[in-house]
Amino acid sequence: MAAMRPTPMFSKVVIAGVGLIGGSIGLGIRQRFLADRVAGLDPDPEALDSARWIGVIDDTHLEPGEWLREADLVILAAPVRTLTTLAGELRPWLRPDAIVTDVGGVKADLVEAFRDLRFVGGHPMAGSERFGVSNADAALLENAVWVLTPTDHTDQAALKQVEEFVTALGSRPLRVEPGQHDRLVAAVSHVPYLMSLALTQLVAEDSDRDLLMLLAAGGFRDLTRVASGSPRMSRDMVVGNERAVRAALKQLLGHVERLEAQLEDPDSLLEQANRAKRTRDSMPIVRRSLLPQKFEITIAVPDQAGQLSIITQALGAAGVNIKDIEVLGIREAGGAVRLAFDDEMGLRVGIQALKDAGYEVRGKGQ
Repeated sequence: MAAMRPTPMFSKVVIAGVGLIGGSIGLGIRQRFLADRVAGLDPDPEALDSARWIGVIDDTHLEPGEWLREADLVILAAPVRTLTTLAGELRPWLRPDAIVTDVGGVKADLVEAFRDLRFVGGHPMAGSERFGVSNADAALLENAVWVLTPTDHTDQAALKQVEEFVTALGSRPLRVEPGQHDRLVAAVSHVPYLMSLALTQLVAEDSDRDLLMLLAAGGFRDLTRVASGSPRMSRDMVVGNERAVRAALKQLLGHVERLEAQLEDPDSLLEQANRAKRTRDSMPIVRRSLLPQKFEITIAVPDQAGQLSIITQALGAAGVNIKDIEVLGIREAGGAVRLAFDDEMGLRVGIQALKDAGYEVRGKGQ
């Protein structure tokens, strides 16, 4: 029986920079069958080898070349400070109709620099204190807000395709003007990173450092979690958004000074605390996939009635128990289903049973 597979959105997607976010996008593309092929471009051969082994990419490339002419979509996922240079290196090889997007945390200057490309600025509001492709996880993008920063010069057809792509990955696209994006992320991402550095320095430089480290409870650890991320990438992020970060820091310092004054006015401080609690409690909770990763696979399914029944019957006949099942989305030509099993034996037997039933299976090493 021929493998059943939905029509992909793109023939070939290129991920330039196979780190945590680029790797997570690659996993999402392959697991949801959004492209025929996913190619990785990175100067680090070990990162490329790791990305291929865990199923992020199909093909590996250390440098740009003629092979880029096959790309329908190019995702710039390298460090922010390198993106302009990277795009310049790719330009000579890209087809005029190729779509280019990025995942960088600073947008205004980048969007202006790429006006000659079919470029759609993007920034998924997802991340982790862990970094590197070995920590990539498609679930990182699920239900995440993915900011897109079009301008009057943005190709509308390209924008629509990127929005559909982001939605297909399980994220929620949101259009924001580039300069406004930079101002907003300075407040909710870049300044909090600098504050986490300040708080860790407060402990590290104290004469009772060891005792403070022992006393640091969950609240302190939560506040300083982002300090465990990649120092170089985080540095580039805040420096690249210097103007907006300076403005946000000035506002923050004003709030800190007012809080210092309110130490002499308990009622005023309580009012501020209540206001802060209401604001914090009203923030939306982003729910990620809770399916186990170790014994998990994704299969392509056509948009036809009875597919779940066929899948469960095939696994039942093989004596395999399904621990979790999740429909990732059905497009006109089909979609994907994620399955999780109890153990490695169930995973192996399940993969073979589904392949025998004609399904294309994706998972680690597949």
